[in-house]
Amino acid sequence: MVESQENQKSNNQLQFVLLFIGIIVVAFNLRPAITSVGPLISFIREDIDISNGTAGLLTSLPLIAFAVISPMVPNFAHKFTREKVLIYGLILIMIGILIRSISVFTLLLIGTLIIGTGIAICNVLLPSVIKSHFPLKVALMTSIYTTVMNIFAAAGSGLSNPLAKDLNFGWQISLLIWAIPAVFAAVIWMIIIRKDTTKEENITPSKKGILSGNRMWRIPLAWIVAAFLGLQSTLFYVTISWLPEILHNFGMSMATAGWLLSITQIIGLPASFAIPILAGKLQKQSFIACSIGVFSLIGYGGLLLGDSWAMIIFSLIFIGIALGGGFALALTFLGLRSKDAEQATELSGMAQSVGYLLAAIGPFAIGSIYDVTASWTFPLLTLIIIAVLLIIIGYQVGKDRYVID
Repeated sequence: MVESQENQKSNNQLQFVLLFIGIIVVAFNLRPAITSVGPLISFIREDIDISNGTAGLLTSLPLIAFAVISPMVPNFAHKFTREKVLIYGLILIMIGILIRSISVFTLLLIGTLIIGTGIAICNVLLPSVIKSHFPLKVALMTSIYTTVMNIFAAAGSGLSNPLAKDLNFGWQISLLIWAIPAVFAAVIWMIIIRKDTTKEENITPSKKGILSGNRMWRIPLAWIVAAFLGLQSTLFYVTISWLPEILHNFGMSMATAGWLLSITQIIGLPASFAIPILAGKLQKQSFIACSIGVFSLIGYGGLLLGDSWAMIIFSLIFIGIALGGGFALALTFLGLRSKDAEQATELSGMAQSVGYLLAAIGPFAIGSIYDVTASWTFPLLTLIIIAVLLIIIGYQVGKDRYVID
């Protein structure tokens, strides 16, 4: 009996470690396939002969996929289990990266959409997996996995141009390399499912009713959470798409601009780690959320005011903190504003659908504004307006309450 209990304890500890590793390796794959595109846009644009607005679609299309797919994920998760659907998402990321790496415009778009579908699945499920398996450590686990996301997002931005240019891989191989983490993560989760001796939690009829009734779409707080995630994500995806071009317009090489984008994301790492933990300890998070908007305002305002090295570095520090901390806080709200894993899944699906639909407009719109005006002044003014809206929404989303009491 004692030996049996010890074996069970050992198995539980192993499962805990595997789950922790599994969450981390999924986080590897949630940004590089997208962030690696920005520094390569000039190569892709010249190779395939497309406009800036069309090039912006390479970042907008995954967000459109996020918006369309996210509401469907909770139902798939309840039909097949969260863990199995998570693997399907990782496989889609692999397939999409392979297709996107072919130098044909149609395949580029199709692959990009498939990548977006896979990432959308993982985006929605990861907060609920954490809520389910680590219910007392939601803030800490969110802190860890968002930090890992930002590290790999920075790696995608910083390495893509050198891989394509300095190592002569070309933009296709530079993008293809990011299929490797997806293969690794899928293998880890297959091992987790095989070793998991626990049974999937049964969903009661009342919980099923909430999910099938799309109740979140009728709850004002869910829309506020979605708006905060959408505005913050708009700033993030516009930045990773067009910051290299903005800095290149200031006279920098694209390689330098790509590394500065990477450094900007690295600057946000301490914020992405600390803010979820701090938010979890506070009863209200309005001050933190508003501060993210203020930092965004200062950062993009700085880029508008001057193109000296001092002003650029000053601005990128504030932008980095705002992007790193803002995204981590947005994901933390998915757990803080829900009472259990089922609410977290449903809120995550709804908020990411609305939020990423809003964010999808950003890269395409900013590229189109630049095409029309031939200046980065109006695009930067647009980002400043978004930062002001983020402050307003941040105050509301930070109030202490649940989407469903």
